[in-house]
Amino acid sequence: MTERLVGALAMASGACRALAALLLALLAVLVVGGVAARNLADLGLPWVDELARFCGIALVYLTVPMLALRGQHVAVDMLPKALPPVPRLWLEKAAELAMLAFCALFLYALHLFLGRAGKFETPALGMSNWLFYAPPLIGFVLLTLAALTRLFGCASAGAEDGEIR
Repeated sequence: MTERLVGALAMASGACRALAALLLALLAVLVVGGVAARNLADLGLPWVDELARFCGIALVYLTVPMLALRGQHVAVDMLPKALPPVPRLWLEKAAELAMLAFCALFLYALHLFLGRAGKFETPALGMSNWLFYAPPLIGFVLLTLAALTRLFGCASAGAEDGEIR
């Protein structure tokens, strides 16, 4: 069962990574197009800036779960590497518990925020705030699941080849 859960989480994280790569390409096109429109045609396109902001936010939040699941997220490991195996394991478990607490706090704050802001749309695109903030919501739900799998030892940290074990 846990292998299936980790596999499903890895597949969802991989899909998020593929979507983030597409969003990165779109972001590059939007930024270059926006700069060209302003400098060559003296044309300001607010929707371009808003869509580029959405792409930037989305690609960050959609890739974080995959990195955490693989053990490739930002980590300070000088102290854990200096510890013997048992204290190192306890420190890693404490770090995952801290990550879970942070995820819970973020998801609760996003819930409160979208309770108010979800009624509105973005100014230039008219995109619902629910859609605009969907990538952080998806990312943090997956990050919570990744932290749980790491906490219970279903996925190993620091996979050299990028595969989840």
